[in-house]
Amino acid sequence: MDEPWLIVGLGNPGPQYAGNRHNVGFMVADLLAARIGGAFKAHKARASVLEGRLGAPGAGGPRVVLAKPQTFMNLSGGPVTALSTFYRVPPERLVVVHDELDIGYGVLRLKRGGGDNGHNGLKSITGSLGRDYHRVRFGVGRPPGRMDVAAYVLRDFSTTERKELDYFVDRAADAVEALVTEGLERAQGAFNG
Repeated sequence: MDEPWLIVGLGNPGPQYAGNRHNVGFMVADLLAARIGGAFKAHKARASVLEGRLGAPGAGGPRVVLAKPQTFMNLSGGPVTALSTFYRVPPERLVVVHDELDIGYGVLRLKRGGGDNGHNGLKSITGSLGRDYHRVRFGVGRPPGRMDVAAYVLRDFSTTERKELDYFVDRAADAVEALVTEGLERAQGAFNG
């Protein structure tokens, strides 16, 4: 009865997108992979995956499948659905880590269910699996002035933002761990700032 959690970091594949605000989900997934001590491998579901356990080595923490869809953001639903089916993970054991425009930079919000707020990655996943999955929303703030939203999220974090980015990514990874080990309510109490 050791059912896995599927933890999906959203982003766009390719080095040209690596530092973008839209790729913060990939950044959190990469940090969780480093904590597990493994490397992502290609999966037939058009995703990079890593299976392991969260928490201290040998402590028997929860089984997880970390995933980074290798389609573009707006097509994330296909790989996430295929992985959910392959690993037999129900929506209530799915955690999606993504950038969020409506909260300030570095602020985290954990929740289950809800709308997609215009986020194309969430829209694609919700269209395939419904709304009843967990989200770790990583605030990137709103674009300045009249800058186009798409242009803003496809830009790298600013020099000022990058000074604190590692700290915020680390905190988001902690929030994911808390969610799967302690449950949503306790994780919300600790991380919803």
